[in-house]
Amino acid sequence: QVQLVESGGGLVEPGGSLRLSCAASGFTLDHYGIGWFRQAPGKEREGVSCISSSDGSVYYAGSVKGRFTISRDNVRNTVYLQMNNLEPEDTAVYYCAAPCSRDLAETRYLEVWGQGTLVTVSS
Repeated sequence: QVQLVESGGGLVEPGGSLRLSCAASGFTLDHYGIGWFRQAPGKEREGVSCISSSDGSVYYAGSVKGRFTISRDNVRNTVYLQMNNLEPEDTAVYYCAAPCSRDLAETRYLEVWGQGTLVTVSS
């Protein structure tokens, strides 16, 4: 019943924007913080962002801070990742997972994962 489903990935040119969605079911966003993670080809998984379940506080990896914005819609039970000024280095499969931590490197509590959505930044 507990499930996360990502959507919104696609092909975008460098400097472009994309918004990813993570639809949660089986729990509400006030119970579990949802984070975004990504894995590029040949690279290790990287924590991108996390939005807290308690107060909506947001946390970002240094590589995306200032370019990406995480938000949540409690009515739709959906978390979004607005990605601006995209770079080729942002190319990866993006996953949402829960519950996230403010320390994005802390993944031990991430028990629920989405299936991933591919973001390709290329001209």
